[in-house]
Amino acid sequence: MALKFCCLIRGFNFIAYLEATIQETGFDQKRLELEITESQIMKNPQSAIATLNSVHNMGIKISVDDFGTGYSSLSYLKRLPIDTLKIDRSFVKDADHDEEDAAIVGVIIALAKSLNLNFIAEGVETQEQLDFLLSQGCYNIQGFFFSKPLPVDAFREFLKERV
Repeated sequence: MALKFCCLIRGFNFIAYLEATIQETGFDQKRLELEITESQIMKNPQSAIATLNSVHNMGIKISVDDFGTGYSSLSYLKRLPIDTLKIDRSFVKDADHDEEDAAIVGVIIALAKSLNLNFIAEGVETQEQLDFLLSQGCYNIQGFFFSKPLPVDAFREFLKERV
């Protein structure tokens, strides 16, 4: 499960809110993954590092969404307590036939592997994109190639048909 928040509002204590919500619901935070965009991190990297360290210390996994689009510094990347990089669809879209996009996807995969991070390719829509990603060793893939977003009941049926 991914919890996506887009910004830390001045005066809003996200960590206290998150802790209270987990306490109130009894949700196992080890099953929770917080997803934050790279560009959001880069708006205030020092604050993001502190907040994400608090989240990480709660046992919650952290994914960086839209990776490669937010101009992050590698020095910040190594200081962030992240578990997963999500390769932005803008690179995936043409990676099967555009050398520059293919190179960027390859570099992100190599970076994630070298930092022992999980990685997911977003926005896969064609067999050619899927084949390219598999050839690069990317096996965590999401996109319309597999399914468009579904309501809960339709998703259950989708899984029943494929499992």
